[in-house]
Amino acid sequence: MPETTNPNYNISPDEKVAPVMAYMLNSIVWGDVIVKNAIRVGTWLRTHMAPDMLCLYNAKLLVTNSGGTTIHPLSLPEIHIPTAQIQAFLIVPPTKDPLDYDTNEPNRRMDPVTVISGAARIDGFMRFATMSNMKKYLEVNKENFSPIYDAEITNLAIPSLRAIHVQHVIVRQSTSMFMVRPI
Repeated sequence: MPETTNPNYNISPDEKVAPVMAYMLNSIVWGDVIVKNAIRVGTWLRTHMAPDMLCLYNAKLLVTNSGGTTIHPLSLPEIHIPTAQIQAFLIVPPTKDPLDYDTNEPNRRMDPVTVISGAARIDGFMRFATMSNMKKYLEVNKENFSPIYDAEITNLAIPSLRAIHVQHVIVRQSTSMFMVRPI
């Protein structure tokens, strides 16, 4: 994965810097995280290595329920976000992780979905077993986050924000609405 470098970060040889974005109920935050080289950043919050508090450096905070017509994010040198408040999480393009699945795996398919998580609308694809569907997946999957692939993210509260296209985003199941999207 390409990573950003900044001489102001004090990182060890076994660490890297990656640009990420986190969506909460009423805000969007983006900035840099420092993680171990072995961590796949896009799936990090789905693992036992996920922090309780996510620390972003060189961060921007955009409040999405301000009701104003002018959009000005706050610039912050460092921000700490409780991971439990994160509704969606992604690596900022053009940076990306390797795929977290085998494209040649038999008996799997990608189904088009729309996910509403806070003010974010995410149109993308979920990967299911051929004998499954979204309803079955959501009934049995007990993970906090579910992956959405080849996604376009728009903001319902601030329609003037341009859409973001990402290879992969994870969404918190307990705070999201999942919809089957016709092809």
